[in-house]
Amino acid sequence: MKNLKGKKVALALGGGSVLGGVHVGVLKALEEYGVDIKYISGTSAGGIIASLYAFGKSPKEIERIVLNFEWKNLVTLTLSKFAILSNEKIGEMIKENIGDTNIEDSKIPLSMIATDITDGKKILLEKGSTSVAVMATTCVPGIFIPVELDGRLLVDGGILENVPLSCIIEKDVDLIIGVDLVCAHSHKKPQNIIEVLYNSFNFLVKANKLIHSKEADIIIKPDLSNYNAIDLAQMRELIEIGYKETRKMMKNL
Repeated sequence: MKNLKGKKVALALGGGSVLGGVHVGVLKALEEYGVDIKYISGTSAGGIIASLYAFGKSPKEIERIVLNFEWKNLVTLTLSKFAILSNEKIGEMIKENIGDTNIEDSKIPLSMIATDITDGKKILLEKGSTSVAVMATTCVPGIFIPVELDGRLLVDGGILENVPLSCIIEKDVDLIIGVDLVCAHSHKKPQNIIEVLYNSFNFLVKANKLIHSKEADIIIKPDLSNYNAIDLAQMRELIEIGYKETRKMMKNL
């Protein structure tokens, strides 16, 4: 733990839908050890947690927020030709908790990653509406309507970079920590079209994973083989896993 005393740390939180509960436990443990997070980035679910933390929500406050998540309060059906659901409620949830803010006004410098579904380019989100950026980075294609921003149609950044290390590797920090949620977790047999689409997307993320250990000093990769990315009832257990894995990492430094 002494190795991190006075050190500047950057934290990259990966995507994984409900598995993002792990990030809350990671933040709780890092806070207990007095780790000074100078930069934070997030993709998909990681973008939700990173945004809340960057705008001053404590790990305990974020825990209370995510434990109250219900799908009916996060998504709505849509008649769009682009997708089945809308994630506008995720944007509204962000506004309810941190206000109608802009990314560049965060207390901790914040970055998120999305994908331009037209040309496949990685889009770095570091300015503009926080809620819109969160909607873009969490927009699983086929499930959620793409988010239109600056003439681009944006979807989930996990397609190109599920653990957003590229946007923090050039920062003036002493240590970079990444959290990978898709290294190992279960996939239950799909029961509906949403689960078919999500599993398909997640296989794509795994196949195109652009995580290189050399880009991070530490990669936290908890064993999530007994968990799936859809069941919100797992949230408490996932938070605890993130907490324990991070404490173990800190003790081994």
